[in-house]
Amino acid sequence: MAPRILLARHGQTEWSLSGRHTGRTDVPLLEEGRRGAKLLGERLHRAPLDGLPDVEIRTSPLSRARETCELAGFGDRAQPWDTLMEWDYGAYEGMTPAQIQAVRPGWLIWRDGVPEGETLADVTARADEVVAWARERDRDVLVFAHGHILRSIGARWLGLPLDFAARIRLNPTSLSVLGWAYGEPAIESWNDLGHLAGE
Repeated sequence: MAPRILLARHGQTEWSLSGRHTGRTDVPLLEEGRRGAKLLGERLHRAPLDGLPDVEIRTSPLSRARETCELAGFGDRAQPWDTLMEWDYGAYEGMTPAQIQAVRPGWLIWRDGVPEGETLADVTARADEVVAWARERDRDVLVFAHGHILRSIGARWLGLPLDFAARIRLNPTSLSVLGWAYGEPAIESWNDLGHLAGE
């Protein structure tokens, strides 16, 4: 069977709750985010996934992703990987979309990028590196990372340009699976929050 990539977005933080662009700022998880990470871990350890015993695991080194990974029960198996860090938002770090729109009307990150940060080409290259790594494995992989880089990986897994990521929303502590359908890259599930239903 062709390898799949499971994408886990980190738990809720104060900045993600308020919609602030959180790139390289190391914002900690809220208690809600820690609870969500534990629930995600419980789901990943139940059937049919059963703790993913043969899966290779990597995490962004930023604390919100790393702690989500640890609370989910995979910290001892995960390898940190800088390629999974969130988009470097440059001058827009910490700003909400409304604040950015006030100074740059009509702005869309997936089309316009950010000043003094990573370019669209930079982010595309990092997403492509993750996709290539996942496809070279002989088993499924699981990554813990951030909203925009995971959406970028989703777009590039499908072979689509980065701006497709604007159309695939991703909530904190969500689980998504990228796999295959009839030999073509496909989304098996996206932005699944079923594990939070019992909160």
